[in-house]
Amino acid sequence: MQIGLMRLMTRLSFLVTLFIAPAQAEEALGWIEKIQIQPWGVEAKAKLDTGALTSSMHAEDIERFEKDDQEWVRFTVDFEDSNTGEQVTERIERPLLREFTAVGAGGRDERSVVVMTICVGNKLYEEQFSLRNRDNMIYPILLGRRTIQHLGPVDVTSTFLSEAQCDSESDMLSFNAGEDDPDIGAD
Repeated sequence: MQIGLMRLMTRLSFLVTLFIAPAQAEEALGWIEKIQIQPWGVEAKAKLDTGALTSSMHAEDIERFEKDDQEWVRFTVDFEDSNTGEQVTERIERPLLREFTAVGAGGRDERSVVVMTICVGNKLYEEQFSLRNRDNMIYPILLGRRTIQHLGPVDVTSTFLSEAQCDSESDMLSFNAGEDDPDIGAD
């Protein structure tokens, strides 16, 4: 009798895990998603790249300057709004968060890193982005592991699983230096 009860409980536990646990998990994002760049609400396609640690955003005319005894970065973003098809150009100034050296097949590339606000799904995220001219890239924005760890799981077989819908009432995950999960490979 006890063996039969144990088998029944094991099967019930398996069924609960099979049908209820996935519903409680965070919704997955596709490997390509449409996000909004705030505060302008410009919608752009972003590649969620689990092979990259730091996110990257297309920027032109990048220059450093000093403001209030701090280093700042001035740059231009030039995107086609994927929702309206309009070309949107904005000149932006942000405090310099840190310097980043990208090492790849093309050699070493020094980049400035700033904090930008993006909308993914119905939530706002303050995330760090390295600035780089991505004109030759398919996607103007690349979201790396530092950002993905806040967004949730990625379904590498799908695209466009969420819709960016943020407003002034949307929840915001504020940037907090040093908060990264050490398992993502951050130094």
